[in-house]
Amino acid sequence: MNKRPQTIQIFLPDGSPTSIREAEITNRLVKAILFPRNKMQEASKREIVHHTGVYFLFGTNEDSSKSVVYIGEGENCFNRIRSHNRKKDFWTHCVIVTTKTDEYTKTDGKYLEYFCLERAKEIDRYKIDNDTGSKKPSLSESREYDLLDNFETAKMLLATLGYPIFEDKRKSKRNREVFTCKGKKAIASGELIDDGIVVLKGGKCNLVETPTAGNWIRNMRQRLIDDDVLIEDNGVLVFQKDHIFNSPSAAAGTILARRANGWKEWKNKEGMTLDELKRK
Repeated sequence: MNKRPQTIQIFLPDGSPTSIREAEITNRLVKAILFPRNKMQEASKREIVHHTGVYFLFGTNEDSSKSVVYIGEGENCFNRIRSHNRKKDFWTHCVIVTTKTDEYTKTDGKYLEYFCLERAKEIDRYKIDNDTGSKKPSLSESREYDLLDNFETAKMLLATLGYPIFEDKRKSKRNREVFTCKGKKAIASGELIDDGIVVLKGGKCNLVETPTAGNWIRNMRQRLIDDDVLIEDNGVLVFQKDHIFNSPSAAAGTILARRANGWKEWKNKEGMTLDELKRK
């Protein structure tokens, strides 16, 4: 699905924008429902949660530098999620993606689970909680292309509901605007994106934090080290993959190993700061 203007309808069954939300593009078959974990009982009354489809459990883990997701499928998605409610601690919100008229088969659900897991690993925005992968089921070529088209709708609905799990970290080459943050031995490139700033693979960070760096900087860097996003090499810490930070200052603090105003530290090739370019 190409990037183009879209109208997405959001329905609030109980009138609260932070509670259960159903999302759809009105002329398409796929529909998504989001609910907080504490609204399991209320969500069970929505017919759509009992359809066959693929579901996503979203949450956080204090030991991880990224948000966490579990991806699964079910002939009755809610029954599977009820089981996870007893066994999995990390998740706070669930999104079910299915069809408005419950048209998916078990094989359709398994294919979507397989494809979503593969894409989520490739995009690498979230830490995957699944212990094992998912095998690609046997499908006709025409059905596979139908489901891939459905996936594009699901991708957009998930991002609209606040979970851009399948959105590329980097912008397209035509729209790229690269900035640099550097100091002492540190030098890294990054791009502003809708949900923060992505520091590009190969960026170098100062190895040792300053005495005044604070626990926030130290803990953030340690989580990245624990997740093998940062690995020490020749006296610096090097980004092993692209990594998204929710603010320019969090990224700059990680790179420079000290408290930093990212709006002043990140500069374009002409030496103009983010502050000058984006906030004046």
